[in-house]
Amino acid sequence: MKIDSNRRSVDLDPRDAQFYANPYPTYRRLQQECPVFWWEQYGHWCFSRHEDVNALLRDRRFGRQILHVATREELGLAEPAPHLKAFQDHERHSLLELEPPVHTRLRGLINRAFLSRHIEKMKPFILTLANRLIDDIENQNDVDLLKDYATPIPVLVICQLLGAPAEMADQFLKWSHDHVSMYMARRDRAVEDQAVKSVLEFSNYMRGLVAERRKNPQDDLLSELSRASEEGQKLSEDELITTAILLLNAGHEATVHSIGNGVKTLLEKNFRGPITPDLIEEVLRIDPPLHMFTRYALEDLEFNGLNLKKGETVGLMLGAANHDAARFSSPETFNPSRAQNQHVSFGAGIHFCVGAPLARLEMLIAFEELFKRLPNMKLVGTPRYKDVYHFHGLEELRIQPNSLR
Repeated sequence: MKIDSNRRSVDLDPRDAQFYANPYPTYRRLQQECPVFWWEQYGHWCFSRHEDVNALLRDRRFGRQILHVATREELGLAEPAPHLKAFQDHERHSLLELEPPVHTRLRGLINRAFLSRHIEKMKPFILTLANRLIDDIENQNDVDLLKDYATPIPVLVICQLLGAPAEMADQFLKWSHDHVSMYMARRDRAVEDQAVKSVLEFSNYMRGLVAERRKNPQDDLLSELSRASEEGQKLSEDELITTAILLLNAGHEATVHSIGNGVKTLLEKNFRGPITPDLIEEVLRIDPPLHMFTRYALEDLEFNGLNLKKGETVGLMLGAANHDAARFSSPETFNPSRAQNQHVSFGAGIHFCVGAPLARLEMLIAFEELFKRLPNMKLVGTPRYKDVYHFHGLEELRIQPNSLR
């Protein structure tokens, strides 16, 4: 990494293996020498301090979309590439990319499924699922816990919540991985073409499932969202399809790596204490699955001495904020009883993760059952992180389930 303090610019390759494998020393240096900087490789300003990231997540002068307040011509933006039209048509209905009042309407409808009583109803399913998966791995000598445990739990839970058939889980994962690859640093035309193909296939499948739910409603989220669209609450079919896909993508991608990164942390620390809600929060803080969240300036503005033009992108470095010594005492120390753990792994403000209560429950049960059933498991080799900054997750997590055998 090269820091130009005079220009407040940083030359840092997000695909450098030393960085994406362990970005936290780099974050410390940035916070000490240049906490607000222009990241050359991304071409926008980035914020690494907890105070700034937390404030910007809540600042309504910034948003996830910009074309609702400005034209492409006004901002000097090129027209989207024709081969990406289907992908962008899909994304413009995504809750993650919307701002009020459309965001408010969609969020209100989706929040119904994530009320505490709905989440509590998922407990028996998650508990049974976790134990069934452990049954399959406990007598093996070498297991990839990421593939055989961390991955199936979130996707099958979301399938259950939506009312999608469990046998489609592997296909959902394939479509989801292709979709998420559009947000990675290594994106190229082949990645884009595959993402467009998968979005179209995923959308067509969900459209058929929605049609079935309209004929035969069930006690699931897809049926509830379908009813909302029919009752005049202004949820279009395109919004419904995109929302269902977003819940599958977000509900699986981040939680898989929250579980994987967390188990890795606990095994490396040789932690054998109780699994508590406070421990889950510390796991989410110390090695989160998402390290950058971008937003647009919705007007010409000044933020902490930095002048930004309408339409400029800013990068909010969630992983760095979680390790800010100005906010967390001994931020590199894993402290499962840390008080006032105000990490930003789920974001903040109107885009705070709608699925956070479900993710927390999945992690709590997954960790409790795993460490109860396999108290002597140990790591096999050194886990390696994927080349996917700003997502942060492992390639695999190999363990020996019973190291005493």
